[in-house]
Amino acid sequence: MTGIESHLKKFQKELSAGTVSLVLLAVLERSGEPLYGYQIAKRLEQTGDPLLVGKQSALYPVLRNLSAAGLAESHVEPSVSGPPRRYYRITPLGRQVLAEWTQSWRTTRRSVDSVLEGQLP
Repeated sequence: MTGIESHLKKFQKELSAGTVSLVLLAVLERSGEPLYGYQIAKRLEQTGDPLLVGKQSALYPVLRNLSAAGLAESHVEPSVSGPPRRYYRITPLGRQVLAEWTQSWRTTRRSVDSVLEGQLP
């Protein structure tokens, strides 16, 4: 791995760590029904974003953290095709936090974009 590739990988990891919770809450909110981990991962794959694709195992610790924080809740249901599945859904507090995080993300994105595009005052 070259120096540039390692810097890119580090940057992508840091960027991903800061946005996965936001993205997971958004997926849960938009689903309208509880989802289990594999379903969430499949929905993220549909975005085609390399930061979100192929990291199904990394989703579970974040989902547990969201649940521990009261932003999501989960329940386990038996599965006819394998082990029991843990389903997640967003809580009312999670919806409120998602709205705040979304606004913060958009503000941050606009600020970064204006710097990257050379639109400084």
